[in-house]
Amino acid sequence: MGGRGESEVPQSPREFYGEELRRRREAAGLTQNDLGEQVICSGSLIAHFEAGRRKPQLDVARRLDEALVTDGFFVRGRRTLDTARFADHFAQAAEMEPQAMAISEYAALLVPGLLQTEAYARAVFWAYQTNPVVEDIDKRVVNRLQRAQILRNENGPIFWAILSEAVIRTVTGGSAVMAGQLRHIEALGRSGRIRLQVLPFTVGAHATMNSMLKLMRFTDAPDVAYVEGLYSGSLLDDPLVVQRCKDAYDLARAAALPPEASLDLLRSVAEEYDNER
Repeated sequence: MGGRGESEVPQSPREFYGEELRRRREAAGLTQNDLGEQVICSGSLIAHFEAGRRKPQLDVARRLDEALVTDGFFVRGRRTLDTARFADHFAQAAEMEPQAMAISEYAALLVPGLLQTEAYARAVFWAYQTNPVVEDIDKRVVNRLQRAQILRNENGPIFWAILSEAVIRTVTGGSAVMAGQLRHIEALGRSGRIRLQVLPFTVGAHATMNSMLKLMRFTDAPDVAYVEGLYSGSLLDDPLVVQRCKDAYDLARAAALPPEASLDLLRSVAEEYDNER
């Protein structure tokens, strides 16, 4: 008999979703590029959906249902694709990080998750919880540190971070934790694995001051931007909006201290924290 053998049945909700998309696309006699044109995305992005590597945005899922006449199947199916490793509003952005060829972040108040030490991450999660549970905090810290492994991979993304001076001056977890955190970032910067700049208070108003911002660039999929607030976040993929976010980031980068001066500042502030101890 034809068809998929039992051993070939998709093993995860995302694989199942992708396989259904492939099956229904082929039944409609469409190539990936054909379907991409109908739902206003690239054929390569359709390939990512079908391989289970990307989760379609809600508006794309709606257009998939319209193009393939699937009565809301792909909109409803998105609910099964969320992962419990991360907060719902951040899950898709987190899953995109290992696929990105370049990540650029602006941090307004907190060290970006990919740069956090274990002690700093623990202090952040502890502060977030109304009724902290040690086991839950441990799990969140492990997930955050696992995300950071992409910076250890020589084939990992190019990473550029701009930190508001508030990030390095806000004492999170105590002076010892802050000193260790800043030295960790400095070491990554000195190694050449990341590029880092600090945007000092003296700059005053600047283009990204209203929000944290993460930009991700891919080799064969559209760029995206991610912004986040308290218990909420938005993944932005409208090309015009993403371009405006890029422009804002470029303005902030131009206003920030050069990388070498930024690393020197991190070392100096880390020494201040040491002296406080």
